[in-house]
Amino acid sequence: MADIRVVREECVGCGGCVAACPFGCIRMEDGIAIIDLDSCNFCGACVTECAFNAIILEKDRLEPAATAGARGVWVFGEQRDGVFSTVTFELLGEGRKLADALGDPLAVVAMGEGLAVDPLFAYGADTVYLADHPVLKDFRDGPYTHVFEELVRKYRPEVCLFGATSTGRSLAPRIAARLRTGLTADCTGLDILKDERLLVQTRPAFGGNIMATIHCRHTKPQMASVRPRVMKKAEPQPGRKGELVRHPVDPSAMTIRTQVVEFIKEDIETVNLEDADIIVSGGRGLADPKNFQHVADLARALGAAVGASRAAVDSGWIPYSHQVGQTGKTVSPKVYVACGISGAIQHLAGMSSSDLIVAVNKDPDAPIFKVCTYGVVGDLFQILPALTEAVKKAKAG
Repeated sequence: MADIRVVREECVGCGGCVAACPFGCIRMEDGIAIIDLDSCNFCGACVTECAFNAIILEKDRLEPAATAGARGVWVFGEQRDGVFSTVTFELLGEGRKLADALGDPLAVVAMGEGLAVDPLFAYGADTVYLADHPVLKDFRDGPYTHVFEELVRKYRPEVCLFGATSTGRSLAPRIAARLRTGLTADCTGLDILKDERLLVQTRPAFGGNIMATIHCRHTKPQMASVRPRVMKKAEPQPGRKGELVRHPVDPSAMTIRTQVVEFIKEDIETVNLEDADIIVSGGRGLADPKNFQHVADLARALGAAVGASRAAVDSGWIPYSHQVGQTGKTVSPKVYVACGISGAIQHLAGMSSSDLIVAVNKDPDAPIFKVCTYGVVGDLFQILPALTEAVKKAKAG
């Protein structure tokens, strides 16, 4: 916990702290600054602003997690509505390889309410650390960080893996900060340097122009996040068993600043990008948001998901949830159809692992043609409707 207070004898009533507070937690009363402790998040902005050293902030010192004797590879079991996400099983597949290379067990940290953990054992987990409590039903940074930190300090894993999803990207850095250890985000490759028991973390850098190899030598656990659909799921072994360790949950020990009121699901016509076998994506070449209808028509005919390049999303033609690429979602469908997408390296980073890539572009020199399986040079406003009709006829028999 933290504590902040005003030294009344030093406060001159200038009001600088009031203006500096980003949360409106400070007011002036009788020429003295008063801090609302129920609203303060102890960011320290007022301390920095005060030229008279009249505000004192004290925070608990966080000690690094113990590194001696650290063993085991852990996967964060991301779930929503009690269902584990696909990336959890992808990480289990990769985690199994890392654990075997280290000669260590593979574990999953599962948090929620009423979770069924048998699928985690089927996909390779030796141990499941289960924190089951209503306060953990929906993801919130505070409670999840608190529980994960407790588990790490108690059981001391050597490696922790997270999905680079919106949840993982929020949770992993908070845990790394609490444990005073390193975190490599958006990895595309993981390996083990056996002689030194180091996690070899590979990720794109400088806009994807180089691949960086990163080690975390001095602290444990070694932490990494991996984008969905980068790693392949292991084959499940139905009936496989493991050890279930139930972790007690004490909400009174947590800092909980948010409350989940309601989930509003986006109305998406087709299947989720990360789970799709076929994706039809549109880019700047569509020229107008209304022309995304051609992409949607083809996707509907194929039973595919609708994707987009960053250029199309930045132009406001389609929501960010459809974006494929380095700053969007990484996908690996069986078929990826790129319509009016030039193929910038940032977009290729998100879809180049697709089994089959079809590109439609009027520019014969577009970079997308260097990576595609089949390329069509021509007017997409003629090609897409024709292709949609051909698919409908083929399905009709």
